[in-house]
Amino acid sequence: MRRILVADDEANMRWVLERALTKAGYDVETVEDGQLALDRALAERPDLVLVDLKMPKMDGLSVLRTLKEHYPDLLMVMMTAHGSTATAVEAMKAGAQDYLMKPFDIDELLITVAKAFEVESLREQVDYLKGEAQRGGWKLVGDSDSMQAVKHLAERVAPTPATVLIQGESGTGKELVAQAIHALSARVGRPFIRVNCAALTETLLESELFGHEKGAFTGAHARKTGRFELADSGTLFLDEIGELSFNVQAKLLRVLQERSFERVGGEKTIQVDVRIIAATNRDLLKEAQEGRFREDLYYRLNVFPISLPPLRDHREDIATLTEHFLEKLRTYGGIKTLSPEVLSQLMTYTWPGNVRELENIVERMVIISQGAVIGRDSLPLFDTCLRATKNTESFILPLEGVSLEDIEKSFLQQAMEQTGGNQSHAAKRLGLSRHAFLYRIEKYGIDPHWGL
Repeated sequence: MRRILVADDEANMRWVLERALTKAGYDVETVEDGQLALDRALAERPDLVLVDLKMPKMDGLSVLRTLKEHYPDLLMVMMTAHGSTATAVEAMKAGAQDYLMKPFDIDELLITVAKAFEVESLREQVDYLKGEAQRGGWKLVGDSDSMQAVKHLAERVAPTPATVLIQGESGTGKELVAQAIHALSARVGRPFIRVNCAALTETLLESELFGHEKGAFTGAHARKTGRFELADSGTLFLDEIGELSFNVQAKLLRVLQERSFERVGGEKTIQVDVRIIAATNRDLLKEAQEGRFREDLYYRLNVFPISLPPLRDHREDIATLTEHFLEKLRTYGGIKTLSPEVLSQLMTYTWPGNVRELENIVERMVIISQGAVIGRDSLPLFDTCLRATKNTESFILPLEGVSLEDIEKSFLQQAMEQTGGNQSHAAKRLGLSRHAFLYRIEKYGIDPHWGL
């Protein structure tokens, strides 16, 4: 639902505007002077500000100019009964989207507001399409049968409003698939909002998803707009959905059923039009059957499932993927190529960190390599050790020797990469307690958010 802030010193005018705009489907807040308008807009950015020219404490033009310094793209419409054409021109030059000369009728008001939002939508679509053109479009990289199947499913579900559940190991590209579905849908140009459900505590996640009212809890100094509101008319991507607590799962289920919710600490029910795409590296059906995930929520999410294969199951895409990453990294010093020996070693590795790990290794090789061809000497140390193991259970000590500290540090970094920065999962992968893992990453000065 679009939020509109109305600033006018006449109580009757505020009442008329609030009633008309609310009836038209907007979420409306009114204030009686320019300073209050400025304070409210800075505390929580609205989608559009409808501001009168002549007001106490601060006039409309001052409010307009100040807000434009903070929010250059903020939509603002000036109202005036005192100005002239020159005043309207001055407001437009200062950044107003449009103006209304009092007295105006309700139809003129609604047309002006709707036109402002339409222009904004077209601008966003143009910016989005420009970016997509620069990036070569939404295309998912990979020509294997399994990746072609993923592309086909994304293309089929994109035009529909269906909820999508993307499952796959960490690093397989679940967010890229979600972005592709959004780009191919009628919602392209509207917001694509991402939430990492594993990165926040239950309290913070609830506030992040649904927003909160001022004073809802300690530290809530102003109203916060949640991700569901920000994603209105667009797509909300819920990454790591399997990490949600049961309490948040119950509230999410209600939103999926009713498309409505209340902010934390609020009573007003907010309606939204949001397309949900969820992703997880867990087997959600098994989680639901074993009581760790709500079964009713699972079936609400699993309307259209897409499973992403691990990289080890479509190794034929490794050459194409490396070419793609090398092209992306051309700003590091031009286009580089891999030697046949290096490409052969990449093809034999098991890739527990999947495509994300491949991209990270290609980037490190580009940085290390001196010439246009990336040779064997550019492979990172810990990757050399892992490749030497191949499918055996014992590590092979290189003849030139190694530093055990370097290997330990490298394995810690790789575990963070493979799990997308999830410390608990990284510790488990290395057979360490979380306390022991945190001790070691602090010992080696490793960024605790490595891989994010």
